[in-house]
Amino acid sequence: MKRFVEKLFGIDKLKAETAAAVQLAEESTKIAKDAVAAAERAKEAEETAKLSPKDRATKLKEPWVGVLNTHVNKENVRNGFFELDWNEQFVLKLKQEGYGFDGDKDEEIVDRWFRELCANVVVDGDFGGAVNTGVIDINSVRKNNL
Repeated sequence: MKRFVEKLFGIDKLKAETAAAVQLAEESTKIAKDAVAAAERAKEAEETAKLSPKDRATKLKEPWVGVLNTHVNKENVRNGFFELDWNEQFVLKLKQEGYGFDGDKDEEIVDRWFRELCANVVVDGDFGGAVNTGVIDINSVRKNNL
């Protein structure tokens, strides 16, 4: 009887149309949410691309080290130094690899790693024998991290 009345007054068609409209609205809402999420991801990627390599790595919580500058003594080209920069994740990685411990200064940890790296370059290059590298002077330069 209920179906007969619904059919008689066209209620069954209204229910079907309403169900279809609800289904369409749900699909449209999902598409809109997906589009908003994609736009947010694109905006995030664009902002990340504008960052410096160090800031990008820091934001992604990845270790980063870079050579900012190479200085050579004009009067004695055998002397010079590299100006390095790094993030906290790089120091943590070095600690995990055995280059330092909690309480050690970051500069000391990076210096241990860099000295070993340079020594490995000398050994791999088969320059034969010890090389007098002079004195390493560490000047701490701190930049604001994210």
